Amino acid sequence: MLDYDLHCHSNISDGTLTPSELVARAAERGVKVLALTDHDDMDGLDEARAAAAQHGLAFINGVEISVTWRTHTVHVVGLGIDPVYPPLADGLHSVRSGRGERARKMADELAKAGIGGVLQGAYHYAENPNLIGRTHFARYLVEAGHCKDVKSVFSRYLVKGKPGYVPHQWAALADAVSWIRGSGGVAVMAHPGRYMSGRKSMGKQAMHQLLSEFVACGGQAIEVVSGSHTPEQYAEFARYAAEFNLMCSCGSDFHGPGESYRDLGRLPDFPLGCRPVWQAIPLSVLISENGPSPPDPLSETTSHSTRLQETAAKSLVIPPAGEGS
Repeated sequence: MLDYDLHCHSNISDGTLTPSELVARAAERGVKVLALTDHDDMDGLDEARAAAAQHGLAFINGVEISVTWRTHTVHVVGLGIDPVYPPLADGLHSVRSGRGERARKMADELAKAGIGGVLQGAYHYAENPNLIGRTHFARYLVEAGHCKDVKSVFSRYLVKGKPGYVPHQWAALADAVSWIRGSGGVAVMAHPGRYMSGRKSMGKQAMHQLLSEFVACGGQAIEVVSGSHTPEQYAEFARYAAEFNLMCSCGSDFHGPGESYRDLGRLPDFPLGCRPVWQAIPLSVLISENGPSPPDPLSETTSHSTRLQETAAKSLVIPPAGEGS
């Protein structure tokens, strides 16, 4: 099992736990290195970093940027970012600015389908109103009795072709990668197995084109082990990583107890041959203020593949832009 979790969310975006609560849960579940990757917002990083130091976790600054690629919405995670880098901060502000109008349009569409009062209900669940999103609508619709759980709400109301879906123009792929790379971070294609065209996967041709453009923009890694991926997809995206010379990342994509594909930590090992993304993150980035070093791979018994991955964390090499590594 991997004790790195490099993709999770707090209530700064659409998670249910505060940054401190999230870190405490991660520590309880054996996570040694954690990245907080809230959607389009970095306001939880300071709190999470302080909590990580208290719990003895190494902490990585992160963010998950919403991107429009052709007709698809995809997500790019930034790891090891500098939150005060102006182009990144300004770019995320521009991404957030359209969420309120999109929420109003979603509520209008749901009202046409006979479900009223949704906007106020959704905002009740959005602790950060600037990050109002589909998950907040979903939680309210569960509370109101329209569906049994959040996943059911998405499939019935909030995905493309359903009554509450409203398309939105997010960041351009090149911009998102540029903001991350410019801030000193590593750009990771998040949970690629979730990208759909209607009810079907976007397909091999579109995925190949997406990753080709991602690499051309300076993208460096891909989530191979994700909470929403199947074991077959671990192998599939490990093959894509090898084809495009991308490093491999892992993350639960945890949002909250009872509504996530997977809880924090205890992620399966990478398939053989994967190059872990943390080899591109300097140790200084992995160490919280007054906090610990990353786990020593020789201090405990681990699988051979995990020892190789953790040893790679000691590399200080950051791949040059444009080489896709």
